[in-house]
Amino acid sequence: MSIPKDYIESIDLTKEQILAIEELAMAMKAAIKEDGFYPHLLRNKSLGMIFQQVSTRTRLSFETSMTDLGGHAQFYGPGTIQLGGHESLGDTARVMGDLLDIMMARVNRHKDVVGLAAGAACPVINGMSEYNHPTQELGDLLTMLENLPEGKKIEDCKFAWIGDATQTCFSLMCICTIMGMDFVQFGPKGHQLTDGALQVENKVDLLEIGNKLCAVSGGTITISDDIECIKGADFIYTDVWYGLYDDEVSGTSYMDVFYPKYQVTMDMMNFAGPDAKFMHCLPANRGEEVTDEVMDDPERSICWVEAENRKHSIRAILATFGPRTPLNDEGVEYASKERLHAALAKIEELQA
Repeated sequence: MSIPKDYIESIDLTKEQILAIEELAMAMKAAIKEDGFYPHLLRNKSLGMIFQQVSTRTRLSFETSMTDLGGHAQFYGPGTIQLGGHESLGDTARVMGDLLDIMMARVNRHKDVVGLAAGAACPVINGMSEYNHPTQELGDLLTMLENLPEGKKIEDCKFAWIGDATQTCFSLMCICTIMGMDFVQFGPKGHQLTDGALQVENKVDLLEIGNKLCAVSGGTITISDDIECIKGADFIYTDVWYGLYDDEVSGTSYMDVFYPKYQVTMDMMNFAGPDAKFMHCLPANRGEEVTDEVMDDPERSICWVEAENRKHSIRAILATFGPRTPLNDEGVEYASKERLHAALAKIEELQA
């Protein structure tokens, strides 16, 4: 199976393809951060970024990554372009797909990014929807790969999601089960992936998707409101209890449901295991889903590395799905040169 034209969800990719993208991310991270060499793999190319919500990490990561790759990013905030309003979604997709080299869309409804991909000639990347958050997945996986417990491969690891069944929770279930990991959601009934807590316009059986991935990879899924399920977890992950897609629910009622049982504390971290690492997609509501002690712990918390890795992984996503230009390193010597060339060759092989 070849790498598809668009990156709408990770379940469209194989484990081999995802790991190849992650290797490209690590190779470019080494080239830029350690060697000072910027691979202009999208030289003079244009990225259109559609945002129907506010954003910090996603916008900064895409803009910076496109610059690092020698291209240009254009920001389209809410209300600045036609998107299924006066002009049909299909017509917008057709026009933008001809004017741009690549598109990214962070949308309120998943069907809109799917429609953009169907109508645009250029590649389209899902920057987040109410259904999933695939670019977050790859940044998170990159962070786990860089912080594997000693002696373990990624498929040997256990991942524990704490709290609500958000679209990021579903995305992490997907990437973990593709990798063959053991995925756990520790959350209250009514907010679990199995009970319809994640509301999407096109009803899907989330657990069926996960189980199909497990059948291929050997991973497992556990969903429970019993804290015993997180025992032995290598990675503990949480998200805000009141997010972009929850405007109808008050923060106070969320505290009633989740606090204090599902707050990530140092006691919870130690219960999972003495070496468990803390992750968070950010932004965080400190003192609600996580304590300051956990977030700021220099040994246990890797959420800050995780935030930076959004940029490193998005570079690789853009270089994989975008229209690559020749690598600008002829006659240039840098330590990671051989690794970068090998990573690019693997991507080209998987796209053939």
